[in-house]
Parts: sequence; C-alpha cells; structure tokens
Amino acid sequence: MAPRVHGISLQGTDFLCLTFRSWRPESTPWRLESTATERLCICHPLPSSKPGGLATMGDIHQLLLEFGKDEALKLAGNRQVVEAAAGFLAAEDGEIGFVYSGWAQAALPHKKLPDATPWEVTSGPVSLIVQPGLKKIFNGPLVSVGVPYGSRARLILIYLQSEALRTGSREIELGRSLRVWLGRLGIPIGGKSIAEVRDQCERISFCRMTFQITKGSRVGLVNQLILDQAMFEEEIEGRPRLLETVKLSETFFAELRRHPVPVTEAAIRQLANNSFALDIYCWLAYRLHALKTPLMVSWPALHAQFGRGFTQLKNFKPKFRAAVDLALAVYPEARLDMRERGITLHPSRAPVEKTLALAE
Repeated sequence: MAPRVHGISLQGTDFLCLTFRSWRPESTPWRLESTATERLCICHPLPSSKPGGLATMGDIHQLLLEFGKDEALKLAGNRQVVEAAAGFLAAEDGEIGFVYSGWAQAALPHKKLPDATPWEVTSGPVSLIVQPGLKKIFNGPLVSVGVPYGSRARLILIYLQSEALRTGSREIELGRSLRVWLGRLGIPIGGKSIAEVRDQCERISFCRMTFQITKGSRVGLVNQLILDQAMFEEEIEGRPRLLETVKLSETFFAELRRHPVPVTEAAIRQLANNSFALDIYCWLAYRLHALKTPLMVSWPALHAQFGRGFTQLKNFKPKFRAAVDLALAVYPEARLDMRERGITLHPSRAPVEKTLALAE
C-alpha cells in the first residue's frame, strides 16, 4: 500500500515523514533516503496500523513529545485520541482519585432508562443491581426516580469515593467543593450542566445499589446503600438544593477502604464526557497491574460487561474499540491487543504507582 507523505520541520531542519497503513512487526521501522533533503528518515508504523493491535498507543505519546500536537494529528489522524493524550501529558497536577473495585467490574448504564426500570449487569463473579427509588411529590403522588446513568453520575461517585479516602472520613463536603472539583475536570458549573449534576445526585440518593459477589458456592450482598442520607433537600417549590455535607454508608465505606482502585485525575479529566471510556479506563486500572500472565477476554464477555445497551455484537465492537483508544490515550502504561476473538490483556504498570496513605 502506498504511504502517505508528510513534510515536517523540527528546529529548522526539514524531514520527510511517512505514514504506512500496511502492517509490519512493531519493532520494524521503515527506512527512506530522501534525495530532496539528503537526510535519512526512519519512520515507525502508527498504532492503528497493527491489525487488532492497540498495544502501541505509546507511539502516539512519543509523537506528541517529539513533534507536538499538530504534527501528531497529521500522523495519527484520530483527533479525539490525540487531544486526550495531549491533555493528559500536559497535566501538571498529580492528583489521585479512587473508585471501589466493584465499579471497575460492573458499571451504571450509559443512557437514561425508563424511570421505573431497574438495572443489572454481571461481569464474572460480580453483579451490580440498581433499583430505582420512589419519592413523594409535594401535594402529589409517589413517582419513580430513575437509575443514575452517564458520565455525570460516574464523576459524582468518583468524587465521593476519592474525598472519603483522601480525608479518611465517611462525611464528605458537597456544595462548593463538588463544584470546584467538577470545574477542575472542565465541567461547566452553571446552566444545563449543573441541572444534570442535580438530577444525577437525586438519582444516586434515592436508588438502591447492590453488588452481588459470588465466591464458589456462596453469594454475598455488598453495599446495598451507598449513602446514609440524600445529597440534597427538597424545597417547597420542588427544586432540590445540595446539602453542605453527605455521609457514605458505613458498609460501603468499609468496602471502599478494603478494595480501592487508584486512578489519576488527569485521566478522568480527559474522559469526563465519555462514560464508556471512563468504564474501560477504570477496568484496565483494576485488572492490568494484577495480571501475572496475558489474559484473553472474549467478545461475548466484553459485550456482557460493557455492551448492555447494544443488542448486536457487531454494533458493540466499533464503539468498544473507539472507547479503548481513548482509555489508552490517558493510560500509556497499558498493554493490550485487540484480536479476532476478543482482547488480550498483558501485565502492565498501574496508572498510579503509589497511592495516598489511607487515613486510619
């Protein structure tokens, strides 16, 4: 296949760069002597060149470090992935967040469900069951409050879990602290966005979330309530107002302290509007560093865990691949391969090597 040709300039020196869409082994470079520049150019295949290979996403990070974002966009082509990787690499803060390991294995829906519809998803030994709650309308009937969904619900839960472990307390500040944290992630704190946050806070407060964990012939129920109280109070006019503080349930807090998964705030910031990529990033952060040998995960298993909203596997696969690309853009240590039968996970460094010391 004929290569695409790009001319770039680095510190006043002209180079001729080639991008090949046919595959060669990862370690095999292409070599070209350009008579126009009288210089030797050595070009490596891009990550997307390798059939099913996403393990070389680090090449995009290398392109960004060596040539900058504009040239990386020309060479890699996928703007969303390059933008995420560039934002991640440019982050100066080293803030750490946490999620409970159960959320890394079974997550909330990506889209809104009918208000009275429960949610259930199973991944290996872990099942998540979310039952929508009921609330009394002022001078009106009982109505269903739907299941939390989408990226905003995930961000709120990450905030609650991260603050609890950072402070070592079940009691967490809301109000201004939550708005400041969302602002750091690039989430607008007014208008439609804050309305979405209020809606998800209400859903989280009213719903009942249960992690059912199977060990051999035994089945355990964990974390039936995330919170001991609602995150807001309902005013007479019907508009919810966030409370200044909220308290995690004792059971959930204990499980979170026993099974935390550390994540980087810089990564969460780049994925903040993509619930699919957030789920995959948390899953990889949980699984990869614990592996001793490569692990094959089949497409049906991936579909069951991540693709509840897709009725057909063929529609799920391209969405999953795109979300994996985004997750890898902010987790350069991750090593995996996409194959015909599914995905092969390889032992990799964790995104956070040293976690915060958990308060006693």
